[in-house]
Amino acid sequence: MTASYRHLALAQVQAGMVLSDELLDVQGHVLLPQGTVLSEAMLALMPRHGIEMLPIANGAVSEEELASAHGHAQQRLARLFRHNDPDDQQDWASGLLRRFVEDYRLGKEPAP
Repeated sequence: MTASYRHLALAQVQAGMVLSDELLDVQGHVLLPQGTVLSEAMLALMPRHGIEMLPIANGAVSEEELASAHGHAQQRLARLFRHNDPDDQQDWASGLLRRFVEDYRLGKEPAP
């Protein structure tokens, strides 16, 4: 956990804020990794998982920290989808799933 953080009620959290620690659900599963920049879509899903408070980092996030968090997310995705060949037209479902997971983890709004 980062040294400077605060716990905020879900109603006080805004898109663009950064998690200071991993976000766990009630069973202890990781929902979002530390350093995630929260989006409106992510915040809308929190009540479904019983999330009422979030650990939010104080201060602005530097470009280096954001790049590091994105790099970590990309490494994790590469590990999760290591058996998926993105050029395999027969395995389009895994490619689509990877794109959705990547958009979610990096805080991008999904394409329509």
